[in-house]
Amino acid sequence: MPPRGVKKGTKRARQYEHIKRGQRKRGASEGRAEEIAARTVQKERARSGESRQRSRTSTRDISSGRRGGQRSGRGGPRGRTRDQLYNEARQLNIEGRSKMSKAQLQRAVAGKKS
Repeated sequence: MPPRGVKKGTKRARQYEHIKRGQRKRGASEGRAEEIAARTVQKERARSGESRQRSRTSTRDISSGRRGGQRSGRGGPRGRTRDQLYNEARQLNIEGRSKMSKAQLQRAVAGKKS
C-alpha cells in the first residue's frame, strides 16, 4: 500500500510499486520492501514539494538514486554498484572495462573524469 497522500494510479503510486517489486527481487521481505519503497517515495515527494511536511535532509540531500546505498546501514563497500560504474565507463569509452573489477572501474572512471 503506497504511503498516505499518494493516490492510486499516479506516478508516485507506480514508483512505489516499481521500487517494492525491485526490492522483492533482491530478496527483501515483503515488509522491508514496503518500508523502503514508502520511504523512497516520501523523500521524492518532499524533494519535489508534493508533501506538506519535509525534513531538511529530504530536501537538501543527494537523491536516493544517486546516493546508491551509501548510508544503507550495512558493512562493506558502498557507493555505486559495479553495473553503474560499468555503464559510466562505457559512456566514457574506457578500454577493457568488461574485465575490470569494481575497484578497477572506480579508479578508471575517476581518472577519466579528472
